[in-house]
Parts: sequence; structure tokens; C-alpha cells
Amino acid sequence: MEKTLIILKPDAFQKRKVGATIDRFEQAGFKIVGAKLTKLSSAKLREHYAHIADKPFFPEIEDFMSSRSVLVMALQGKGVIDRVRSLVGPTNSMQAAAGTIRGDWGTDVMHNIVHASDSPESAAAELKRFFAEGEVY
Repeated sequence: MEKTLIILKPDAFQKRKVGATIDRFEQAGFKIVGAKLTKLSSAKLREHYAHIADKPFFPEIEDFMSSRSVLVMALQGKGVIDRVRSLVGPTNSMQAAAGTIRGDWGTDVMHNIVHASDSPESAAAELKRFFAEGEVY
């Protein structure tokens, strides 16, 4: 079975949408095979966002993502990566359709409730980044 990484971002906690977001994943048939509440360090954020860490807007992302704890989850299911991406909607919440997680609760590109891996390669790397050996079942 395919696995993917999900990060419930600080705005999910601020808006009290953590449980509702998890419920959407479970209602879609995905199995939670790993989960932990964590505070993201600057080093972890720079690694995760390496593709944009040199951009002028990165400090704002770093401030936001480290502003409070996040919930990292490993989800498993058939076609989970593509199906989760459809469920969460596009990164820019302003372009996300109603009925998607970002369309219903996100406000912009950064405050979009959730991060979801976008490919099998990124899912594998991201799961390894956020979970130690034996933490995903």
C-alpha cells in the first residue's frame, strides 16, 4: 500500500480544524499509520523547504510553520498520494474548490491548513524526514 506524509499546519490548530481534517482523511478510507505532535525547528524547515529556502518570502513561512506545534501523519491507502491531493485541493486556497480541505478552511497559499506530499518520491523522502525507523506502522 502507498503511503504519504501530511502536516496539519498551525492554522489548522488555530481554526480548530484538526479533528475535522483527520475525519475527512478517515472518511476517504485512509489508514493513519503514524502520527505525532511536534514543533518544527529551523533546521527541519530549511530541509523540508530546501527548494524555496533561499527565496525572500521564506522567513515568513519559517515564522508561520514554527509558530506552534504541528501534527505530522503518515497515511496509507490505495492511490493515497493522488487521492489526498484531490481531497486537499490546490496549494493556493483561493483557487481551491469548495468541498476540498483548503477550499473550505484555507485562506491563501501559506495558510492552507495542510501539507501533503506531491509524488511517491517526495512522500518517501518526507516520511523519512519526519518519522524515525519504526514510527510508521
